[in-house]
Amino acid sequence: MNRPVQTGKDSDEARARILEAAEKQFRRVGYHRTSVADIAAELGMSPANIYRFFPSRDAINESICGRLMNEVADIAVAIAHTNAPATEKLDQLLTAVHRHNKTTSVKAKYMHDLIADATRENWAIIKLHTERLVTIFEAIIREGIEAGEFRVEEAAEAARAVKFAFMPFFHPILIEHSVQHGEDTEASLRDQIRFIITALRQA
Repeated sequence: MNRPVQTGKDSDEARARILEAAEKQFRRVGYHRTSVADIAAELGMSPANIYRFFPSRDAINESICGRLMNEVADIAVAIAHTNAPATEKLDQLLTAVHRHNKTTSVKAKYMHDLIADATRENWAIIKLHTERLVTIFEAIIREGIEAGEFRVEEAAEAARAVKFAFMPFFHPILIEHSVQHGEDTEASLRDQIRFIITALRQA
């Protein structure tokens, strides 16, 4: 019997279902303890069918990590698109991203572990995510320059500097370290954001 022709839409829907099942398993037992067979069983299909849509188990891991990164990017984009002054946008964005990442490290430990491993192993999706955030920083800083809020000359250079200054509150392993040692990240975050904004204003 000939297999029905699968359209692009059908393929996308199948991939989405597989990722939903994979993420469910990841959140339940962790990605290290989830096999392709587990994902297939969740969907009532064979492991071979999973590989029709994903070339490898790593591809599934990377796709789930990408979904998590998109959650953070969506938060950043939503704040960047508000009508608030650039200073306020940058403050809100940095605060929101840190709190989201910290919440993930505490309340979704297995997903945090995936992100931490992806960061430690330099997965391409992490690099793309970081570059996307830097692009958002740059756009906000450029708005601030045009509005007279910031005095830096190069928005792109300033955005990269913001990324490095914000790293202790963005990097999953550094956040985990702070949480494990009971550090008051909120107070430290406020101090660092004030430092970043002051630097942008006085450059």
